Amino acid sequence: MDSSPSIRNILILDSEGNRVAVKYYTDDCPTLASKMAFEKSLFTKTLKSNARAEAEITIFGGYIVIYKFIQDLHFFVTGGDDENELILASALQGFIDTVGLILRNNVDKKTALENVDLILLCLDEIVDGGIILETEASVIAEKLAINGFDGAASLTEQTISQALAAAREHIARSLLN
Repeated sequence: MDSSPSIRNILILDSEGNRVAVKYYTDDCPTLASKMAFEKSLFTKTLKSNARAEAEITIFGGYIVIYKFIQDLHFFVTGGDDENELILASALQGFIDTVGLILRNNVDKKTALENVDLILLCLDEIVDGGIILETEASVIAEKLAINGFDGAASLTEQTISQALAAAREHIARSLLN
């Protein structure tokens, strides 16, 4: 048994079970078809739960799955049946918090799809090869800021006027598209 906690996959699915952003770290589902089948089955199993206020835990296909729903997005973190649920829950919460920061608390399918590149970079900062690297949202967002996300200013150092200017620019870009 490996002493480091390991994540099998991290998924964001929409309210219909379609992919928004996914990352697999093991070869448990070697083909795209098997990955899509896993995602659909997991979505169907968790659909009727009320995982909006707090993350829920379930066993699915021999794996521990921690999941939470925010607006029209369903977030999932999957680990082996021998993984610590609290560590997996910590990774999920760090991911959700970071997505909230980089999407400026506008966590919905449309905004997530517009910023899927940042979400995938966020995943790379949280997990590398299935090993959890970081779970603190402000640290992850800071690393994204250093790597060129939204200019050189960090999220924590932005003034209200800078945040409003960035929001105005984002809205203008989305209206022009």
